[in-house]
Order: sequence, then C-alpha cells, then structure tokens
Amino acid sequence: MGIIGYSMATIDEFVGQELGVSDWVVVDQARIDAFAQCTGDTQWIHLNEERAKRESPFGGTIAHGYLTLSLLATLAIEVGLIPSDASAGLNYGLDKVRFMTPVKAGARVRSRVVLASVERKGGGRIVVKTDNELQIEGEDKPALIAQTLVMLVA
Repeated sequence: MGIIGYSMATIDEFVGQELGVSDWVVVDQARIDAFAQCTGDTQWIHLNEERAKRESPFGGTIAHGYLTLSLLATLAIEVGLIPSDASAGLNYGLDKVRFMTPVKAGARVRSRVVLASVERKGGGRIVVKTDNELQIEGEDKPALIAQTLVMLVA
C-alpha cells in the first residue's frame, strides 16, 4: 500500500501523522503452535486448549506476547512504512513496549501506525520511530502499544 507523496525525501513532512491501519490478521491456534515450536516457549496457556479452558482466566489459549509483537513489522510494511524509493527497511530496535490485553486464539488483530520521528543518519540512511497500536477486534483496549525503530536505506 503506498502513501501519496511519501518518500525518502519527504518523510519528514509526515512526522506526527497516522500512516495507516493494516488489514485484520487472524491469530489462530495453528499460528500460536508454530510460534511455540520456533521459540521453544511451550507454556500451557498457549498450547494446552483443554487446560486453558479449565484453568485460564481467559477461557482458552492466548497468543504469546512476542508473537503479537512480531506481527508489527509485517503490518507496518503493509501500511506503507517503507517508501517505494527505499531499497530496504531494517528492524533497528524498540523504544517502548507494553502488553495491554491478551490475544485469545482465533482473534483478529490489526495495527495502527503513526510516524513519531525521523532521524537522518547520512549516507542515505534514515531511522524512523513509529507508534504502533495492535488492536483486537471487539476489544476496547489494544493488545499492545510499541514504539519501533526502522532503518530505511536509500
């Protein structure tokens, strides 16, 4: 998705503006299971559906916090964070993350992305900070809020 007028040259003009909202993404049990297998985080609250129904305050399994956090990069790309004239956008870090509401298996999430700041580093490199809110369909509070850093390369 492209943002009209958004480029490496004009990115400073977009500071403080919402870049967009991603499409909804389903966080189903299969995705949670795959994440657990990749990371080794096999806590029952994520994987054991029967036990989670019985013992969890959420009535079922929930996604790993870091699974929900990992979705931000792809959703920001979908929104158009990386200008079409950039050759690459690289994860550069996080300034702040707060996990607000667990994401139940089967829920849909989307990300609202605001360009918070731009720092030109020279050599065609720009570090952008975004404010991200991962919303859960039907919930008042977001799954998480996070400030992410991306290094754009001309």
